[in-house]
Amino acid sequence: MSITTRAAVARAPHRPWEITELQLDEPKAHEVRVKFHAAGLCHSDDHITNGDAPVRLPIVGGHEGAGVVESVGPHVTRVKPGDRIVCSYIPACGKCRPCSTGHQNMCDEGKNASTGMFADGTFRFHADGEDFGGFCTLGTFSQYAVVSEWACLRLPDDIPFEIAALVGCGVPTGWGSAVYAAGVRAGETVVIYGAGGVGSNAVQGARYAGAKNVVVVDPVEFKRDMAKVFGATHTFATAKEAHDFVVETTWGQLADHAICTPGVLTEEIVNAAVRVTGKGGKVTVTAVGKIDERAVHFPAGMLIGYQRQLRGALFGDSNPLYDVPRLLGLYRSGDLKLDELITRRYTLDQVNDGYQDMLDGKNIRGVIVHEH
Repeated sequence: MSITTRAAVARAPHRPWEITELQLDEPKAHEVRVKFHAAGLCHSDDHITNGDAPVRLPIVGGHEGAGVVESVGPHVTRVKPGDRIVCSYIPACGKCRPCSTGHQNMCDEGKNASTGMFADGTFRFHADGEDFGGFCTLGTFSQYAVVSEWACLRLPDDIPFEIAALVGCGVPTGWGSAVYAAGVRAGETVVIYGAGGVGSNAVQGARYAGAKNVVVVDPVEFKRDMAKVFGATHTFATAKEAHDFVVETTWGQLADHAICTPGVLTEEIVNAAVRVTGKGGKVTVTAVGKIDERAVHFPAGMLIGYQRQLRGALFGDSNPLYDVPRLLGLYRSGDLKLDELITRRYTLDQVNDGYQDMLDGKNIRGVIVHEH
């Protein structure tokens, strides 16, 4: 039996999120209906309304979420009704080739992220005869959603939903960008461009991995101040200031790593990251930019001369089945700051206010708290 749910949807580029009522189907085989309690306001969803994400519209926003399993379809084994869960924005089936080789961040079950369509070619959200996808086949900006069981990770009773929602994307994406994708090691110098929800966790990952210098570049003073809370050793408003500091503090050897986590990636940021890395250094690109801009654009000699590396990072190279419990364990022990990530809480009706605050540099991470 279908139910009615309130959701924030994007109908067309360059239009705000619209709150509407949708019909939600029952879960089918290997699917779960979730009652969401919290959803993170990640910048990736803002790329949808800005027209910079190649997604099928209309779509229900939100890909960071935590809640309770309300019902399950046939053959579901991972969770049961009543379970508290956090959703991984990329499913992890544990059985496909990427999963079985330690690359759950590239699970084959995540192939429909941009359409919100399930593997059988159908959708679960509907209104007036029109099908709505859920971003990353989730749609956490809805009170209820039907998701793949492979996107569900059980949540311990002591972890608040608002904290858990962030561990489905932003926290492991940032942390893993430093610890896994970049491979930061003790004593190294790391420069991180952008200190929002993802960048703040790249800072935490780099510091926990033992970096000597964790240098943050962000034009917003509030974010620079918060970066120090998360472990940054030095912060700067511009890439040039950071570059000059790195030259001085490393005696000209430059940084071991540069990690790009701004809200919107630009060619200027990528070029600054390449220039700040020294011999054998690595540039890790986690953020995305405008759909029509080629942000990676520089002479090949910039890589060859210093034998630099440039690579992309999806979900921070994380394995959610392993890394989400691991990160929550570090939170429990006080080694990972998650409460400090949440700057403001919003109702679903305030979703556009939340994104405006993000764009104005007022938030590290905003969270929607669903009302039921």
